[in-house]
Amino acid sequence: MHDLPPGIRAARSGWTHTGAKRPPFAHEPGPGQESVWDYPRPPVVAPDSREVLIKTGDQTIALSERSVRVLETASAPTFYLPPEDVEESLLIPMSGHSFCEWKGPARYFELAHAAERGAPVAWIYPEPFPEFEPLAGWYAFYPDRVACFVAGERVLPQAGGFYGGWITKDVVGPFKGDPGTSGW
Repeated sequence: MHDLPPGIRAARSGWTHTGAKRPPFAHEPGPGQESVWDYPRPPVVAPDSREVLIKTGDQTIALSERSVRVLETASAPTFYLPPEDVEESLLIPMSGHSFCEWKGPARYFELAHAAERGAPVAWIYPEPFPEFEPLAGWYAFYPDRVACFVAGERVLPQAGGFYGGWITKDVVGPFKGDPGTSGW
């Protein structure tokens, strides 16, 4: 294993739920559905060939059939799109960043033509930890701030404001982000 910043190993090992056993409060998936409680921790990156569309009003920000999903216990999947499929001129970098114990430091973007600036609509991991190098420079979008669609279905946002998970009819929870779920 590579060297990790101080405290990261401890943070990674502190999770109770790791996808090994679905907790009793988890919803049972129906035919064609996945339970987020079966996703692993540490998370995995899974290719997804369904059409993903990101819009603001009538303007297309991104369109891809080459996305990947990050699947992590208790969280709705987060879709990442290759930069070649994103109209990057519609996004401008924001100051500040955040840090994910699994993926590393994230950078945020806002809409270039937004009436009000200051709300991130997308993020990337410019230099993720080695396990997540395939995500380097790929964009993820907040479905509560721009319209996100998977195979024509409008995505619902994961609760909590911070998380960027995409809830579709093919995933069941409950999902991390609601009050009282921070330890999930």
